[in-house]
Amino acid sequence: MNRGEAVLLIKEHVKGDFLFKHMLATEAIMREVAGFLGEDAEMWAMAGLVHDIDFEETKDADISQHGVLADKYLAGKIPDEAMRAINNHSYFLRNAPEPTDKMSVVLLAADATTGLIVAAALVKPEKKLSAVTVDSVKNAFKKKGFAAGSNRENIKKIEGIGIPMDKFFALSLAAMQRIAPDLGL
Repeated sequence: MNRGEAVLLIKEHVKGDFLFKHMLATEAIMREVAGFLGEDAEMWAMAGLVHDIDFEETKDADISQHGVLADKYLAGKIPDEAMRAINNHSYFLRNAPEPTDKMSVVLLAADATTGLIVAAALVKPEKKLSAVTVDSVKNAFKKKGFAAGSNRENIKKIEGIGIPMDKFFALSLAAMQRIAPDLGL
């Protein structure tokens, strides 16, 4: 499946503009971090792009199926490694083992970091990603009530694969700043 086909498939299952922008931001971070690690940037980006394809359908019905229902939509369309990362990013909803492979850990961290960075932008007078710095993301991370939906424990997991938090924040911010117009920020 190419990116255009992925976007069309997403549009069939994702109606919310906020969720779609979150998926775009996650795609950008996954591509950036994969490049930094010397991994397959396009495969990692695809995992980030489609990772929440089933979220709207599962959030109110059976959230434990988040990531699992995606199998139905993505079977045979993306590599197994990408599908595993998508399934793993919601491991805690199913009491499954915590993932340790690089792609899954980065997806967990990227998924949580998008909201933190968006919130850091929205508190700036300009309400633009260009006004956000790595220091402002680090400060936002330290404030427990700020962007409360951004799972700090999932973000911290990035250090377990050898990426310092400062570097991860820098990569994530740069990735999101490059697609700021697509995110409306």
